[in-house]
Amino acid sequence: MLRTIIIDDEEPQRLNIEKMLRLYCPQLEVVGQADGVKTGAAAIKKLKPGLVLLDIKLDDGSGFDLLNALQPINFRVIFITAFDQYAIKAFRFNALDYLLKPIDPEELCQAATRASDIIQNDFNLQLANLQKFLKQDGKSQTRIIIKTHDNIHLVAVHDILFCQSDDNYTRFHFSDQKQIMVSATLKEYEDILSDSGFFRAHKSFLVNLKHITRFERADGGSLVLAGEIKIPVASRKRDELLLLLEQLTNNQSG
Repeated sequence: MLRTIIIDDEEPQRLNIEKMLRLYCPQLEVVGQADGVKTGAAAIKKLKPGLVLLDIKLDDGSGFDLLNALQPINFRVIFITAFDQYAIKAFRFNALDYLLKPIDPEELCQAATRASDIIQNDFNLQLANLQKFLKQDGKSQTRIIIKTHDNIHLVAVHDILFCQSDDNYTRFHFSDQKQIMVSATLKEYEDILSDSGFFRAHKSFLVNLKHITRFERADGGSLVLAGEIKIPVASRKRDELLLLLEQLTNNQSG
């Protein structure tokens, strides 16, 4: 069983999470609770959990304050947060698990199962990148974490040429011709990368606009990337794409 601590500044929330864990997640053993940064750090040092369910906002600081005080992290973490679109994007960008309040039992169990598979060194890398992301305060991210079954990859966003859909998988194509296949849909990465200069030109392709060399109108239209790679453009996306390319050109010349 995975020893688990719940850290949340609201007692009813802690009790509710513990109840759900006992009912739906028999692989977890709740060994303690805490209501803040100081009490949480003390509980972790004393009880040595394998998993911590951690609220982002605590009365005496944040969940990040707690984790920074305990570096390096030698336990798994599932973040708990109220709905904040930017924070959620940050978690997804860095491939970290989070739960939205109010917590759904099924999502809690899924997150707990995934937590059992996390490589601990990976988490420290992910956490560092997450905090860097949040400090950027909405600016375009420069690096993204891509998790495969065996590895975690921290890659520069500008090195991604395009992403290609393969059923429920996404294949990343890089400027050095390397490829990485991940178990996530293209839609998920469209949401993550849309603010970093990527455009869904076709149902099967998400393209980094910075690597476009030209637009060809023949055969309904296609984008040509570095290396003469051609990406089809869906007819319904053509006008939006041309407008984006015009804006990109104006910004570069301005």
